[in-house]
Amino acid sequence: MALYEHTFIARQDLSNAQAESLIEHFGAVLTDNGGKVVENEYWGLKTMAYKINKNRKGHYAFLRSDAPAPAVAEMERLMRLHDDVMRVLTIKVDEHEEGPSVVIQAKNSRDERRRER
Repeated sequence: MALYEHTFIARQDLSNAQAESLIEHFGAVLTDNGGKVVENEYWGLKTMAYKINKNRKGHYAFLRSDAPAPAVAEMERLMRLHDDVMRVLTIKVDEHEEGPSVVIQAKNSRDERRRER
């Protein structure tokens, strides 16, 4: 099986719990089709560089998976059909990086700098 990284943006009017349930839902789609979710991260509500479907913000989510290509294709198909998902990006990688993603690392370093003040 191949290794993938998936990032998607959900609508801004969802709650945090609803956005996190989307992550679980799409992870379940992968596992039902023979893959597995290695790690998932909820990046939070972020301001986008430009409007998408009249939304200025979006809930960002990130998944790392080890899945066959048909499972990834099915998950992407369902993401594109889902009304709450605005954008989807899937990248095939050679190996997953250890630890949290760069976005979470940057958030943690910002929080540490704030505590130092």
